[in-house]
Amino acid sequence: MTAAPTADFPDLPAMLRDLRTLVDIESPSSDPVAVARVMDVVEGWARDLGAETHALPGGTRSFHFGPADGPYLLVLTHADTVWPHGTLERMPWREDGERLYGPGTYDMKGGIVGLFHALRSLQGAWPRGGVRVLLSPDEEIGSPGSRAQIEAAAQGARAVLVPEPPVSDSHNLKTGRKGTGDYVLTLRGVASHAGNRPELGASAVTAAAEAVLSLQALARPEVGTTVSVGLISGGSAVNVIPDHCRLGVDVRVSTLEEAERVERGVRAWRPSDERVKCEVGGGLNRPPFEQGEATLRLFAQAQEVARELGFTLGHESVGGGSDGNFTAATVPTLDGLGAPGDGAHATHEHIRLDRWPDHVRLLAGLLRRV
Repeated sequence: MTAAPTADFPDLPAMLRDLRTLVDIESPSSDPVAVARVMDVVEGWARDLGAETHALPGGTRSFHFGPADGPYLLVLTHADTVWPHGTLERMPWREDGERLYGPGTYDMKGGIVGLFHALRSLQGAWPRGGVRVLLSPDEEIGSPGSRAQIEAAAQGARAVLVPEPPVSDSHNLKTGRKGTGDYVLTLRGVASHAGNRPELGASAVTAAAEAVLSLQALARPEVGTTVSVGLISGGSAVNVIPDHCRLGVDVRVSTLEEAERVERGVRAWRPSDERVKCEVGGGLNRPPFEQGEATLRLFAQAQEVARELGFTLGHESVGGGSDGNFTAATVPTLDGLGAPGDGAHATHEHIRLDRWPDHVRLLAGLLRRV
């Protein structure tokens, strides 16, 4: 990895070269081989800095910098993106003034690059306990293989830093995130001819229509709870009473209490036609990252570093989840320490080159201070 000159930290052209290396390797979550290619590059950077590296179950990689003599700083990163192979052809790397466009630049390859330039700036003066970086392969699909490794690593950490992108527009850090859930309802009814004997049928689609209204009524937006049926499919032909239907439900909650309430509501729902049977799968896949005092104290340290660097810094709670959701209940966790910009999961994904260096300096300062 290219070193950043200590007299001119960070070295933006060097960061851009490193970022281009990662962005040119398309790494959709669905292709573990492609994701591993990104991880191989990052592991090479870690070894150049003297890290002890390990491949963990589920495809996660662990890099430990410095002494392992007590509670460490844990940094959570991920190598996968939401973008399928071929995206670079229609969404190429492109600089336009102070904006740099491309798939994965903002979420979160820019965060990985900024982290490693911040680590290099420490010049081996590691904080007590060292720094442990986890690089996961599956964050964008809910971290099914890496969650256990993240939770285990958090047990030995004194604080967790997450270089996911800050809030778009405001560039604030994230001190809270909603918990996320995905439910699948499978409805099985009774097929019959829609014209000759409709009374013999039990419509799974009619039951699904009931479910959409009933489940979405569980939402309580005034306390941050949203419920959305985003996918529905069913039936076999227009002249057949449909005997099957499937619903996909997205749930976002700000508190564990709300998560439990929605969970009970989803699993208790039944169709009005008792001949239609309902199976419920899925559930909460990320607990809420509730904004607590320990995290706010960690943010106050970041705010002090930013003040010393000459810029102001705010914080927010947001709707989307991250791997920080798995650690916030037990360890002070600060999120949004990656590359500023906008367009996560969207075709205008980009980072702000005029703001990125300040946020890398901020992260370097936190690594020294926390």
